[in-house]
Amino acid sequence: MSAEVDDCCAPGERHDHEEMPVWWRDRVLLLPAVSGVLLLAGYLTEWVGGPHAVSMVLFAGGVLAGARTFVPGAVRRLLRGRVGVGLLMTIAAVGAVALGHVGEAAALAFLFSIAEALEERAMDRARHGLRALLSLIPETARLSRLSGDVTVPAVEVRAFDILVVGAGERIATDGVVVRGRSSVDTSAVTGESIPVEVGPGEAVLAGSVNGSGSLHIEATADGRDNSLTTIVRLVEEAHAKKGERARLADRIARPLVPVVLVAAASVALLGALFGDPGLWLERALVVLVAASPCALAIAVPVTVISAIGSASKLGIVIKSGEAFEHLGTIRRVAIDKTGTLTRNRPEVVAVETAADADRARVLAVAAGLEATSTHPLAAAITAAVDAPVEVTQIEEHAGQGVAGRVDGRPVRAGSPRWIPAGVLTVTVDRMAQQGMSVILVEIDGTPAGAIGIRDELRPEAADAVQALRQQGVSVIMLTGDNARTARALADQVGITDVRAEQLPQEKAAVVQESTATAPTAMIGDGINDAPALAAATVGIAMGATGSAAAVESAAVAFTGNDLRLIPEALAHARRGRRIMTGNIALALAIIIVLFPLALFGVLGLAGVVLVHEVAEVVVILNGVRAARGRRRRRNTDVGAGTERLVAAARA
Repeated sequence: MSAEVDDCCAPGERHDHEEMPVWWRDRVLLLPAVSGVLLLAGYLTEWVGGPHAVSMVLFAGGVLAGARTFVPGAVRRLLRGRVGVGLLMTIAAVGAVALGHVGEAAALAFLFSIAEALEERAMDRARHGLRALLSLIPETARLSRLSGDVTVPAVEVRAFDILVVGAGERIATDGVVVRGRSSVDTSAVTGESIPVEVGPGEAVLAGSVNGSGSLHIEATADGRDNSLTTIVRLVEEAHAKKGERARLADRIARPLVPVVLVAAASVALLGALFGDPGLWLERALVVLVAASPCALAIAVPVTVISAIGSASKLGIVIKSGEAFEHLGTIRRVAIDKTGTLTRNRPEVVAVETAADADRARVLAVAAGLEATSTHPLAAAITAAVDAPVEVTQIEEHAGQGVAGRVDGRPVRAGSPRWIPAGVLTVTVDRMAQQGMSVILVEIDGTPAGAIGIRDELRPEAADAVQALRQQGVSVIMLTGDNARTARALADQVGITDVRAEQLPQEKAAVVQESTATAPTAMIGDGINDAPALAAATVGIAMGATGSAAAVESAAVAFTGNDLRLIPEALAHARRGRRIMTGNIALALAIIIVLFPLALFGVLGLAGVVLVHEVAEVVVILNGVRAARGRRRRRNTDVGAGTERLVAAARA
């Protein structure tokens, strides 16, 4: 809602910590309800032929009860030099009473106040749905001390405290498991519906529910400042930032209020000069109500708040209304390969040996050589072997490989550019064509085997790319890897546009070029993706492995790492844009249609008020539809992404 033009829809006094009351106990609805009851009683009194004075008293009570919800605010804003829809309604109600149309004034006050109350309740419902995340944090936490376990309020937990979390208990703040193994349910924070197995060294999130095991967790965040509180704060900040359509509604509504006042005054003045002053004064009041832009002023904010709040429950944190609207325009997606399309965990996927070599021996020798190496591929080899052989005289050759001796015989493991492939040349070429990084193992001067290592694609990658295509969204793969490896992986997921061997600045240039022809989203996770994320129409950080720099550069962050969040997020935003567009169109259509009908006396004050306020209620209810989201079953790793989201927000 634009604070500049909105008198009808000012935020209520309800505090965030209060529970959302049922509608019949909601104080926001009390005065409109009283106004409606008195209005109905007045009509019934007239219908049964009761005393005119009684019906007038009832109508007057209806006017006062309804006007109490918007007149004081309109007067305060007028004293500060600001005009809005509430001022138009105040003038119309006062004018109607002055002309003796107390019943019509009561109808105006009731319908306007009930529309305002329904809007406020809709906004509160969206906010409370988000704030309800905070209720997932337990009130107390059990801490391990030298003197034994102690129970403290959760808000008093500090980083580096050791939490003791029993089976079925909620985790009070973010942390890292230091002892124990269990499964945790993170669905409240990330949308991941399947519990995730955790053990020592693995991150867990505030609000997650521990499974059957007992865990000791070292807190990485204070009880007052963790993943849940940060997500809530980011989304609430997004509510305050206007998107393109919000600004469009404001641009239309802001000048429309004084224009309506001038138009109504002109109708009254010209009518007094050339016709019946009483008739045209009444027409002016009807025009005032007919051209009121209240529905236009609320057309976007209810939709944005509802949509962003519901997205956060699916693990999609949208940092602003503008980002949400831009997300709904995306027609092209650029995806970083390593860590986004792939797991960023290289694994041994193939081992081929020479005719006289043993597979287990080849792996064991390679693992012994790589045991002290810091190369990323070394970890994949050592992880694949339970018992590496003992290697002596190890010597690492930077960029080439490692050499040493086993039982006095020379052995080497390294790049095919350093070790001749010999009889394994065809095997090495085939592995490379399949997107593998190849490590050759040489024993006693003879090539003994080739180990194929690959950062495997996420299992849902192909489904995500297919879903994007079904939405009419094209996909580009960006990677710093070599073209052959990139093409092999792209073929597996169905991506035809591959940009390989890209430096960070080159990735950003590709994204800039793409945004010039179509709205483009960039999805990445690393520091080197930050320039491209910032250059995109919308930057999306994959939270589960994303760096703080990537999250900070992005307008959207996923707390999980399931790639199917991408088409879900785009579909959610596109639906929200359609709802916003429909709301704006309806609000403008009401003004365009009602204005001439009011000007030429086709509709009186009661009819205009009814049509206008019914339309406003429709706009509110339509906006609330944006909160509906479909949660699919996903099974992915979670945890680190939310921590990085928190770290970026704190920075």
